Amino acid sequence: MPYGIVGDGIPASLTGSPGDAARGRALVLARTTTCILCHSGPFPETRFQGDLAPDLTGTGNRWSVSQLRLRLVDASRFNPDTIMPSYYRTDGLVRVGRNFAGKPILSAAEIEDIVAFLATLRD
Repeated sequence: MPYGIVGDGIPASLTGSPGDAARGRALVLARTTTCILCHSGPFPETRFQGDLAPDLTGTGNRWSVSQLRLRLVDASRFNPDTIMPSYYRTDGLVRVGRNFAGKPILSAAEIEDIVAFLATLRD
């Protein structure tokens, strides 16, 4: 799905509706493709959280839903040297695994679910 960047965010949902925070939490804690590999957070039940990226505690205070969405879609918009993958953008990428060439790592619905969950993380 196409998306429109306005300022420092993507204001419109990629799916046309809000995500599900419970599904988003499960995705954040999945060790296969997402957040917990590099980030830590308020997840006391989860062992071996990442330490390569900022703690997710208070994410909902620091960024709006629009800003969170763009960070997941294309983190390189904020830092061209980031090690965080572009989970939804597919064009212009140079270090892409064969299984992900030409397709997003996460679906639009998964992005929206993660955004919904991250927005709930408040100090």
